[in-house]
Amino acid sequence: MNKMQSLNIKRFAVLAGFLITYLNVSFGQDLKPIDKIVAKVGEEYILLSDIQNQKLSLQQNNVIATDDMDCEILEGLMYEKLLTNQAVIDSVEVGDEIVNQEMESRLQVIAQQIGSIERLEEFYGKSVAQIKAEFFEVIKKRMQAERMKETITEMVDVTPKEVKEFYSSLPKDSIPYINSKITVAHVVMYPELTDADKAAAKKAIEESKERVISEARSFQTEAVLTSEDPGSAVQGGDLGWQTKGTMVPEFEAEIEKLEKNEISPIFETQYGFHYLQLLDRKGNNYHVRHVLVSPKVDKKALYKTKARMDSIAAAINKGTLTFERAASLFSDDLKSNTNGGKIVNPYSGDYKWDLQNINEIDPQMSRIVDRLSVGAIAPAALYDNFYEQKQGIRIVKLLSKSKPHVANLDDDYQLIQMAALNQKKEKVIDDWVKSKISGNYIWISEQYATSCEFKHVWVKTGS
Repeated sequence: MNKMQSLNIKRFAVLAGFLITYLNVSFGQDLKPIDKIVAKVGEEYILLSDIQNQKLSLQQNNVIATDDMDCEILEGLMYEKLLTNQAVIDSVEVGDEIVNQEMESRLQVIAQQIGSIERLEEFYGKSVAQIKAEFFEVIKKRMQAERMKETITEMVDVTPKEVKEFYSSLPKDSIPYINSKITVAHVVMYPELTDADKAAAKKAIEESKERVISEARSFQTEAVLTSEDPGSAVQGGDLGWQTKGTMVPEFEAEIEKLEKNEISPIFETQYGFHYLQLLDRKGNNYHVRHVLVSPKVDKKALYKTKARMDSIAAAINKGTLTFERAASLFSDDLKSNTNGGKIVNPYSGDYKWDLQNINEIDPQMSRIVDRLSVGAIAPAALYDNFYEQKQGIRIVKLLSKSKPHVANLDDDYQLIQMAALNQKKEKVIDDWVKSKISGNYIWISEQYATSCEFKHVWVKTGS
């Protein structure tokens, strides 16, 4: 990994964790060092504490931070300030709403780690509103710097010839080893829920709520025993602190009507029937627990759907119907029925999956494909869609399965293309930095000007 790649990774880690870093620096140390200015880029100052905070953030992201990193961190901060200055000159804006959303997201992460919004406020000694006000401009400037970087590199692309040249230039011992990857397709059919199915779920949740209201069971116990939300049931229905806009509208509409500790009426969402209890509210943040009961399709409907899917699979195996055509005609999966049933990997944007990644989205898949040869179709079987809380029947086809191997242009072109593109973007950024250094006022304290070997030739003047 070259120096600029290392800096990019560390800048990302710092950006992801800087709020936690500042909180810990402010209250996690008994003695605060005397701060001082160590550099200036344009109108932006860099403090000694900025370097120290960056190192602490790296440690929190499991990166070993040593004193030798100070020069590298300082150059990364100067690069960031250069981007920020140029963003102001070029009127590259980041809306306050986007900054606030980023702030909310980061505060939620911190609150979850500390335990609650109240503990966050107690720990920091300030209200959430005060914390937001204190860090708003810091976040905005860093987001402007990222947006400026995107602007600089947005037109950069690589040709097939450049990809091949990049791959040829790689030392043999640095070419990555690629795990086995699969591509899969499926055809899914969900039996329609009947009024009777919904009525049964409605009755079940009414009985559940009555047990809570009558104090026959605590809310937490009822959630563990009854709720069908796999993520929260084991936590007694507790969803933790959430930010307004993260849940479906029907769910949040009920929250708006409640006072602290009040239990909502039963209501319906796309996932089924719920009731919830508001535990606390802080501005746009709320803490709730809930019980979910999802309507179940009748077993007879599942058997009927399986029989239909069996006939579709038989037609495919006989060659009278293609798998792609079956997906288009019969599959209820709107994400895949227009592309032959192929399941897109949201991590990479293509159709290739590591089994570990696909199991995060579809826990049943590894067991299915383990028994399949390439081109074969698994028998129709029950499909539990945990994300949409649906049960259906599906058939799965294993389209391809690669062997573990050293990356090559035939099998891993997209991966190599991305690496080549990143290298080209880094070169564009390097050239941009060199062109902007001379046009900006840059001062570095003598301590760093005389001891650091920077990648770029920054203007150095002693203090």
